[in-house]
Amino acid sequence: MKRRTLLTTGGLGLGAALAACSAPESTKAEGDAPASPAVLRKKARTLRMVTSWPKNFPGLGTVAEEISQNIGKLSGGTLAVKLYAAGELVPAHEEFDAVSSGAADLYHSSEYYWLGKSKAFAFFTAVPFGMTAVEQLGWVENGGGRALWSALSARFNLIAFPAGSTGHQMGGWFKKEINTLDDLKGLIMRIPGLGGDVMRELGVSPKLLAGGAIYQALQSGAIDATEWVGPWNDLAFGFYREAPYYYGPGFHEPGSTVVLGSNLDVWNSLSEQEQTAIRGACGWAMSTSLAQFSWQNAKALKTLQDDHGVQVRNFSDEIWKALGDATKKVLAEVGKSDPETQAVHDSYMTALHEASTWAQVSDGPYLRLRSLAGF
Repeated sequence: MKRRTLLTTGGLGLGAALAACSAPESTKAEGDAPASPAVLRKKARTLRMVTSWPKNFPGLGTVAEEISQNIGKLSGGTLAVKLYAAGELVPAHEEFDAVSSGAADLYHSSEYYWLGKSKAFAFFTAVPFGMTAVEQLGWVENGGGRALWSALSARFNLIAFPAGSTGHQMGGWFKKEINTLDDLKGLIMRIPGLGGDVMRELGVSPKLLAGGAIYQALQSGAIDATEWVGPWNDLAFGFYREAPYYYGPGFHEPGSTVVLGSNLDVWNSLSEQEQTAIRGACGWAMSTSLAQFSWQNAKALKTLQDDHGVQVRNFSDEIWKALGDATKKVLAEVGKSDPETQAVHDSYMTALHEASTWAQVSDGPYLRLRSLAGF
């Protein structure tokens, strides 16, 4: 009879029964049977993460998914992250406004998509002819970049952390051969960030498109060329079917960092353990994705060459010189945008000079000599 009564009391009766079961020992009536000490468990707080990537996209989309899962594990279950791919909650490249306003809690994206907010954001993703992924991480975490980034983000009620890297990116896919500067003039190319500003100096019309829209734009003729990431992601999108000329290396993104951004009010409301969990998940993503892109790009390049006949081209010395000259002009202009951007620019360029001094006696000569030795 007691069992039938409990089952027929509906949600109210079941809720009361569960409450009684979880109540502290002191609240139970005298005469109740002894029970195990109650385990008071805090309900997980759900954070909404919006991304710039297609759902389950290799490398970028999957690392965002793994970050969300790891935050839950590292927080001890007090946080849960609900992941939204590009377009599911907000359109691609509108993640900044969504998280800044509180419409979402976290974003996984690239800071150079926010150039309309401040040109300074580009320095925390990639700079043409700039630092590699490891060099840039060194500047952010050890060379003063972190404080500048936090101050910049705070103006928009945000805080952000490195949370992945694609490593060195390729120069892009073109529908026609690019042999001279004249071949670039008049082209419409999907290319974001300061790299787009540099290409504009050479007569190219840069266009910002979300990853999921690039192939269709190539196919329809809306764009003549595109950069995206590198062989692994480029193979997944099948760009080789529409633009057979693959140029590399890329001048524009020598070590692109992707980031996790948080609404600052949300961040400040988290416990120290929860903040540490998020930073830990970001750090894991940084090392794991850099290793993953390095490995998968090598395999995908072989597939592109062996199975699809793709030939990797290099820009001519004339084009490289023009790209370098245009980059110097663009960076100088960006540095004059406002005092905050000037401070970020100056710090970055100082770090770049110091990193280059070391690279000239370490990685650079080693890679050249390794090739000469036949490895």
